[in-house]
Amino acid sequence: MQILAHPDDDLYFMNPDTRQLLDAGVPLVSVYVTAGEHNGKNHIPGRDDVPADRAAYSSARHQGLRQAYAELLGLDRFTDWAKSVTSLRGGHRAEINMLTNGPRRVELVFLNLSMHTLRRRMALPALWNDRAAGGLSTFAAADSPLRRTGTYDYDQLIDVLVGLMARYRPTVIQTLDPDPDIQHSDETTRKRDSEQRGYSDHGDHTAAACFSWAAMVRWVAEETRDGGEVPAFTATAFRGYYNRHWPKNLPESVLKEKASHLVPYGGSPDWECGNASGCGDYNVGGDRPLTNWKGWVRSTRHRYPGPRIRLAADPDGRLSAYGVLGLRVVRWREREPGGGRWEAPRDLGGGPLAPALGSATLADGRQLLFGLRFSAVNGHSGPNRREIVLLEQRSPGGPFLAWRGLGNPEHGDDRGRRIGVPAAVTAPDGRVHLFVRNADKGVSTRVREADGSWSGWRALPGGGDIQDGLSTALDGAGRIHLFAAGRQSVRHWAQAAPGRTLTLQKTGPLPAPVDAPAAAPSRDGGVQLYFRTERPWQPKSPDDGRGSASPRLTAVRTDGGELPGVRFDGYGPVVAAPGRAGRPVLLGRGLDGRLQLHTGGTPAVRTTGPVALDGAALHLGHAGPAVVGMGPDAQPWSWSP
Repeated sequence: MQILAHPDDDLYFMNPDTRQLLDAGVPLVSVYVTAGEHNGKNHIPGRDDVPADRAAYSSARHQGLRQAYAELLGLDRFTDWAKSVTSLRGGHRAEINMLTNGPRRVELVFLNLSMHTLRRRMALPALWNDRAAGGLSTFAAADSPLRRTGTYDYDQLIDVLVGLMARYRPTVIQTLDPDPDIQHSDETTRKRDSEQRGYSDHGDHTAAACFSWAAMVRWVAEETRDGGEVPAFTATAFRGYYNRHWPKNLPESVLKEKASHLVPYGGSPDWECGNASGCGDYNVGGDRPLTNWKGWVRSTRHRYPGPRIRLAADPDGRLSAYGVLGLRVVRWREREPGGGRWEAPRDLGGGPLAPALGSATLADGRQLLFGLRFSAVNGHSGPNRREIVLLEQRSPGGPFLAWRGLGNPEHGDDRGRRIGVPAAVTAPDGRVHLFVRNADKGVSTRVREADGSWSGWRALPGGGDIQDGLSTALDGAGRIHLFAAGRQSVRHWAQAAPGRTLTLQKTGPLPAPVDAPAAAPSRDGGVQLYFRTERPWQPKSPDDGRGSASPRLTAVRTDGGELPGVRFDGYGPVVAAPGRAGRPVLLGRGLDGRLQLHTGGTPAVRTTGPVALDGAALHLGHAGPAVVGMGPDAQPWSWSP
């Protein structure tokens, strides 16, 4: 289930992830909260402006979605869909469209609340934020089987989303970004970029995401209220207009396929689709997603980056896999060492949590798990808070202590919502260093002493202008290194000597990573970095969206010296570990989205088993490398090539 603000949010921001799930046969339910009617003008490029007709424009965008998803299912774009009206909680009703191709199925649910525009104050953001806001009206799209309009208040919208979750019981829920970056722009730039004042996204995107996360929290609470089981689902949030502000991360072949799915959505006024109101969102068709200077389509980024699984080796030789299921941490254990089969998950609580965890291993083998908790998700000026939390193991391979809150490096709910996924590393002196991206796009840190006490939060010097997805490594001298993807280059902090504080390093002329860099210790006692870099075409100007990426893997030492070439084509972040004979072991996605493992020579490609959700974890054992990830059935899988 993916929950969107507008028709086309999924095509712009959630592909190629959604397409890969569909290709694997996973049924899809897309819930569109607003009607997408905007100002009612379905502008045809190169022609005079058209008269406003909000009902027709909404209908044309819905038709564009049907055309896009028909092709994604392998059918003709003008295939007829089954259209009907469905009853929702609280007496609400919505249009629902369904199309199948063999076992593959897509359902589109249109709630049709009024869309936010610069001139329309009462819309989805006001419904989330304003305690004094009344009900928000729905909007009837032309040619819809649902002609009756209604109104939603704050609680009713959350309840309807909960009801849809309870009806479909999704194992994967995809949302937009509930906590976009702070982005200060002048008024002209903000309006040009369609961004809300002060933040790097559309106001409808943020409100729809907040309603979605509030609904997930309420769904889990409902299911467990009388001793029921936690629903087994994983959640992913995607960045939106954020993509405009950072290097583009999709290589040409992946980008072209992603953009191609916007062609049937954009449609054309010359098509004969059978919808009298229009055959798509005309301003989006053809090559316009690629030529649009905003460049939204040129990246796909997760709000909470990192592997879905954290691995730990238990004293008996079995692996434990930790992940977030139903917004809570669970632990799966191998049935036998190296067998790749997993016991039923054990609920460790801690929720509601973002999907990516941080972890560290103490000197005695005990595990520390760090999470980003949605400690409150309330609109109407209520608390909307995030905090970093810790789960500490009582004994190696054994049970855990109670969850402990570590607070937030930011003051106030608004800035506190902007923090990122925790990353941690254990130093040889027994201290555990915890790092988090902060609201200023820098890094904040806390340190756990060997006796278990914690320092306060402090910001690392030289911060600012980094993306989330922090990487740590220890060099041969026991010094901690921290790396992040800056806008212009890799940012690198390190200790001058073991036990010292980390300071910003002057590195060589490293190129800008398009995703988080991966770090691994080298045989000579240093640290090696692996990351994909932007290889630009010739842009007309710095803002020209056609200055796209064709990322390639870059391998460097921390002094900026380039390592012998490593051919590892693909996209997205990589995971790195030191291998035998000085060769790195690299894990990442190929151009077709399949996982690849590089140990020297030709990479091994994972061709069987459930499709991988987001990132996977890498473990180097005596029997060789093992990869563990999460599947769309919300269960772990193992791959040992």
